[in-house]
Amino acid sequence: MKFVDLRPFADPDAAARKLMKLANAFEPVQDGRIYIQKISGPFIYEPKGTPAEYRAGLISQSPDGCLWLHESGSYVRLTEAGSRAGSYPHSTNSD
Repeated sequence: MKFVDLRPFADPDAAARKLMKLANAFEPVQDGRIYIQKISGPFIYEPKGTPAEYRAGLISQSPDGCLWLHESGSYVRLTEAGSRAGSYPHSTNSD
């Protein structure tokens, strides 16, 4: 018997793939910046991801270097690996 549904972004890699998809949907502004609200809002309100899943997705991308989060937390940048791949490099299935 299941009491709760499985969360689509409970896996940090799935959350990271969604964040990359959202980041690639926006045209970077000055100096390649993508303001954090451009990806955090759609992640939390449209597919109903939680803040914990959002943070886990951001952290899981750090070793691979697809998104670089500024120390202030106000924006991210697509790194060369992220812009070259166009999506999360460990992507095995589509969202």
